[in-house]
Amino acid sequence: MFSKGYESQCAAVKLHCTDAGEHRRRALTLFSLALGSFCIGTSEFASMGILQLFSESLNVDISSATNAITAYAIGVVIGAPFVTLAAARMNRRSLLLGLMVLLVFGNLLSGLAANIGMFAAARFISGLPQGAYFGAGAVVASYIVGPGHGGKAFSLVMSGLTVATIFGSPLATFLGQSLGWRNTYLAVAGLGVVSLLSLWFWVPRTSSLDGGPIKQELAGLRKASVWATMLVAAVGVASIFAVYTFIGPLVTDVVNFNSGWIPVALALFGLGMTAGNLIGGRLADSYPALGIVVGFGSAIVVLALVGFLGSAPVVLFPGLFLIGATMMTAIPTIQVRLTRFAPESPALMGAMNLAALNVANAVGAWSGSLTIAAGMGLLSAVWAGSALTLVGLIIFGLTLFRAPRLAPAR
Repeated sequence: MFSKGYESQCAAVKLHCTDAGEHRRRALTLFSLALGSFCIGTSEFASMGILQLFSESLNVDISSATNAITAYAIGVVIGAPFVTLAAARMNRRSLLLGLMVLLVFGNLLSGLAANIGMFAAARFISGLPQGAYFGAGAVVASYIVGPGHGGKAFSLVMSGLTVATIFGSPLATFLGQSLGWRNTYLAVAGLGVVSLLSLWFWVPRTSSLDGGPIKQELAGLRKASVWATMLVAAVGVASIFAVYTFIGPLVTDVVNFNSGWIPVALALFGLGMTAGNLIGGRLADSYPALGIVVGFGSAIVVLALVGFLGSAPVVLFPGLFLIGATMMTAIPTIQVRLTRFAPESPALMGAMNLAALNVANAVGAWSGSLTIAAGMGLLSAVWAGSALTLVGLIIFGLTLFRAPRLAPAR
């Protein structure tokens, strides 16, 4: 009797240890995915914080320097579908490793660029892996967290990018201000090597993560509802980038603070994005449309407030937090809608979501630079973003009448 009780206790302990070990392995996998997206986010958003530094160093004005930011966005837009489709049959683990190598290479070139043309080309290369990374990462995360939690899975991968806006981008900006902007990109390349190693050790080697036929992935692009959702993202989310691109000048030239406050402003924006991402991940799985309506609608109100009163620090700094929070609330819902409209193309839908968001990046940066170049002032970029989000919300309202009705995830 004692022996049987002892054996039962041993079996229970063994099961507990097995469960604990499996939980730890899953946590490390999700961490490695988030670390990769942290590198990508730092690479992308750091450019906004050091915009004034590399524009001066490369002898171009602010408006022209934003072309390098736009080049990165174009790299994402082109790379998302083409890299994803070219690697459709690859195991997602192998694909993630290859994409991280490309990210490291692009950032090394960025740090060594001799002129604005070379720099823009390096930023284009750096952007190529982003969309495919998030597409493959979302597939791996969904495999780890299980079915019915697509919004949570995507928000976990996105969490690295949003945390990059809290810590990565401000630290990269501080590094650029202290040691030169080139060292910012060299540091990102070094961090990319660390991410590469974490993906190598912690993403599981399993045939369950094998890719599929290109034809299967392409099937999702034949659906009008997919393109409509991407249009909503490309237009509606542009306000984030219309504001974020010009955070440095907003801090130094609008509220007349010294450049040491730029990392603080970037961190506040990032805190808002992280909070919005967490809220949006929960909303996306339970309510198929609410995240976009709440996110876009509240963002328009905040943007108008900053547009009117943003010259006051007491408005600008909290406003940056709220802009990040409201807009990020919508993004997991966009991802969930895409994958539910085209469940046969999960990797491509994740990549195309990032492509749409980087169209938003290009559109937002372009619209802000256009109004600023026209002499309307730096706060005109905020109004440009507000108009784009309003248009995105209107488009989304129109698509609800034509898109297939989606039920909450179970």
